[in-house]
Amino acid sequence: MSDPEIAVLVPCFNESAAIAKVVADFRAALPRATVYVYDNNSTDDTAAVAAAAGAEVRRETRRGKGNVVRRMFQDIEADIYVMVDGDDTYDASIAPALVDRLVADNLDMVVGKRIETHQAAYRAGHRLGNRVLTGLVRWLFGAQIDDMLSGYRVFSRRFVKSFPSFSREFEIETELTVHAMQMRMPVAEIASDYKERPPGSTSKLRTFRDGWRILLTITNLMRNERPLMFISLLAAAIALIAVVLGVPVVLEFLATHEVRRFPTAILCSGLGVIAVVCQATGLVLDLVAHVRREAKRLIYLQHAAPRTHGVRRPDVEATAAAPATATRKTG
Repeated sequence: MSDPEIAVLVPCFNESAAIAKVVADFRAALPRATVYVYDNNSTDDTAAVAAAAGAEVRRETRRGKGNVVRRMFQDIEADIYVMVDGDDTYDASIAPALVDRLVADNLDMVVGKRIETHQAAYRAGHRLGNRVLTGLVRWLFGAQIDDMLSGYRVFSRRFVKSFPSFSREFEIETELTVHAMQMRMPVAEIASDYKERPPGSTSKLRTFRDGWRILLTITNLMRNERPLMFISLLAAAIALIAVVLGVPVVLEFLATHEVRRFPTAILCSGLGVIAVVCQATGLVLDLVAHVRREAKRLIYLQHAAPRTHGVRRPDVEATAAAPATATRKTG
């Protein structure tokens, strides 16, 4: 069996100071891979530097990392995809280990968990935000990874081709993680060194604005992927308001056998009805979400696992050869 076709995907915006080293490092770490650099309307010479370093350069005109990743997943055909930022903060030498883990354990995503080697590499605000947002996704979706916002990942073909992305910017990592969890894909994490950017390279991540966008993305994913939980929480909040407003009315009725607060009583009744309707709506939408997951699962199963394109394993060869031998003897 032939070696798997590996594509290294590098989304870039104004990374002329770092992209040449990123391309060179990944070409050295994965000699048989093709390095694709997607230039996202850079105002510097990122594209020219990447091409000179040996990368295949393509362009995505719509600004935002999410738009670039979606375009890369649509355009590139490969068996294994390595996605990494173009800022030279990730360790290229660990790429073969990430790929080997994906193939050996038949996984669909392996995340490079960031271990900072320089104090300035990982700002305190980013570290805290990552912990909070990762913890929220772990609680809501059962995520099994500790660094949800890492930009260093390896994917199987069946992951990439079943991923319906809608993100525009840095919330793409959240969407990737939730997709893996909702599809119950096998995933893993491997520690990877994370260093500071080289001189001349600046971060495009805006702590508060992008953190808020990621939080909204988590809310929208919860609404779309787990509608029963989302609407049940909404129904519970409405029912709680109805109970709080209705208790004084009920107590007054028990004491005087009269309902003197008709507007409040009518409001409480209306809120109770709304809560019941919300819960029923949640049940219907949960069924719709289940059907959507089944459709994505069928698309996912149309693509072979990474191992079928990878190294031939002796135990698999022996199992496959035994029936064939027995058939020849019987004949």
